[in-house]
Amino acid sequence: MSADKAKAVKDLIDSDKVVIFSKTYCPYCKMAKEVFDGLQKSYTAVELDNRDDGDEIQTILGQITGARTVPRVFVNGECLGGGSDVKALHEKGELQKYF
Repeated sequence: MSADKAKAVKDLIDSDKVVIFSKTYCPYCKMAKEVFDGLQKSYTAVELDNRDDGDEIQTILGQITGARTVPRVFVNGECLGGGSDVKALHEKGELQKYF
């Protein structure tokens, strides 16, 4: 992993209030996006399967968050976890506190 690529990933995380590292075909990724769509909250989706460096980004996310799975959902630079985590936060009414 290059330091430049790790910085680029951190810059992506900081680029928007909500950033979702995703894969277009992943049902958990769709679940996470649907939660934010339902809340009418905009987000940046980084579709790793559409990028040449997607695998490298996924590895960096694993080092940053402790999990390599997608989605990796960040709100205000904090990783909230994956699709099930975001859905659970929303269902408990706890996701709103991040906005």
